[in-house]
Amino acid sequence: MNTAKFNALAISPRKFSQIFAPFFPTRRQKAEGIQVPIISSVAVAGLGFWLLSAILTTIPARSAERIAVVYGPIQFSLSVESLEALVKEGKVTEELSSYIGQIDPKNLTDLREIMQRRFEANPTVISQFTKAQLGQTVLERLGRVLQTEQGQNGANSLRTAFIAAAGDPEGLNLLNMLRRFPDRIVRVDLTQGLQIIGEFEKILRNTEASIKLIQQTSIAEASANSSFSFSQLPDLRRPGSFTWQQETLTINDTERNRPLMVDLYLPKTNTPANVIVISHGAAGNRNTLSLLATHLASYGFAIVVMEHQGDSLKRFQDFFTGLADSPQPQELIYRPLEIKYVLDELQRREQTEPALKGRLNLQQVGVIGQSIGGYTSLALAGAKINFDLLRKDCLNNQIFNLSLLVQCEISRLTPANYELRDDRIKAVIAINPLTSSIFGETGLGQIQIPVMFVAGSADIFTPAFPEQIAPFTWLTTPNKYLVVIENASHFSLLGGREEDNSALPPFPRELVGPDPALARPYLNALSVAFFKTYLTNQPEFQPFLSANYARTISQLPFNLSLVEKLTAEQLTEALNNNSSNTVKPKNNPNR
Repeated sequence: MNTAKFNALAISPRKFSQIFAPFFPTRRQKAEGIQVPIISSVAVAGLGFWLLSAILTTIPARSAERIAVVYGPIQFSLSVESLEALVKEGKVTEELSSYIGQIDPKNLTDLREIMQRRFEANPTVISQFTKAQLGQTVLERLGRVLQTEQGQNGANSLRTAFIAAAGDPEGLNLLNMLRRFPDRIVRVDLTQGLQIIGEFEKILRNTEASIKLIQQTSIAEASANSSFSFSQLPDLRRPGSFTWQQETLTINDTERNRPLMVDLYLPKTNTPANVIVISHGAAGNRNTLSLLATHLASYGFAIVVMEHQGDSLKRFQDFFTGLADSPQPQELIYRPLEIKYVLDELQRREQTEPALKGRLNLQQVGVIGQSIGGYTSLALAGAKINFDLLRKDCLNNQIFNLSLLVQCEISRLTPANYELRDDRIKAVIAINPLTSSIFGETGLGQIQIPVMFVAGSADIFTPAFPEQIAPFTWLTTPNKYLVVIENASHFSLLGGREEDNSALPPFPRELVGPDPALARPYLNALSVAFFKTYLTNQPEFQPFLSANYARTISQLPFNLSLVEKLTAEQLTEALNNNSSNTVKPKNNPNR
């Protein structure tokens, strides 16, 4: 989901948790009578001060003169001048002195650095993003916390502050946003803010607990087969022996009245090559996963790399410069239908064009998709959209589940039994897919072909626990694999040709994470093994789809874990052991 080129977070989940942990009483602490600072009114004021900084870190905006924090019957305020003196000079005014005493000096230093950090954005980009439905939803939900002076939703004021600050010569930073907020006072509803913080903390806590379980399970599975050696087997991380040619096809999609640009990587083989389709995420293009395409082509697969025009990189560029409307939710239906259309057209051309005749096996097709492309691959595999679950979950969505915000876009469509499955698809790999509400348990349970989920522990756009780990337990297909890459972000497996640098958007380094070149060999190897096993029916590649092999190639900073068996009961137990404040991953009748 390479959504907007927009810095939605400037602080890591780990740092966020460290800053706020002292102020939140857990259920265990309450039950045991452990006292935490939130009990006193002074501590509530301190919490409000820090909550305000967290909200600003997410999508920043503040009052021009004063900040008023409301928490039930408790209210307090502080001036923007005092906060500015603290951030710029380290000066603690009298009105801040009662709050600052409870804050760790290191966290205070972090706050000062964050609030002076410049965000690279321009007024047109912000104006366009916040005008789109997704941007309006983000602002509306933040506006429940950051309200106007009269206590109304602050969405419009937030948008004004964004645009104005981005156009200021000093650039977009948090202090500048304070001065540009159009109301004299910004009112902070601490109760609403705590709900957002709690939702975020729950996602973080559940992700940590589930990944720990997966690592333990993977180690146990590897130990059970530790006698197997890969030293005499080929290194699937290296290119294969096939040469290939690449050409760009333009296919006129008459059903959606648009041209489809497709890159075809055709290997030189003596028999028809099995086809693998690659579907990029939002704001991607044909280059987003082109390094993976060339790797698979070198192993004798014919690779069809899609460019989904409705939410491609070019469409987002046009949108942010005001030349096009924002991508519409209908594109989530069009994506799998476009792939079906391309397969139909290739099937026709394979029969009529000499250059393709006898070179493509279009009855045994695989699909690889990343982010929204991951959703696309699962829809083609047979997963059904769950409109009832979407309506329910989207009513209660909080701002920190960015993936759910995108899934809720499809709930704007008229519910229907969309037929997105394609019987030619025999195996799929879904990288960082969004699944939790758009499919749910009943939707994913429809898939009966081999599936591999790939998750990154540091993915904030499609978080591993709610979008890949818990949904993995909902799969009923007997051949399923869950791959978890520690420290991997939403972008760690993307990679294109050097002459086209559009594969990775210009997100801050903190969001991209460690060098993706270190993680991509994992996907190269596992995708070859997966499709050799389930498309070309070569069982000799089955051993590579194991926890033992994952541990063999795993290296820092991207520790690799693979599991084949993970039950909802195991996951629930791990979450309950970590904290009593968890959500059950299964056995929900609505899912």
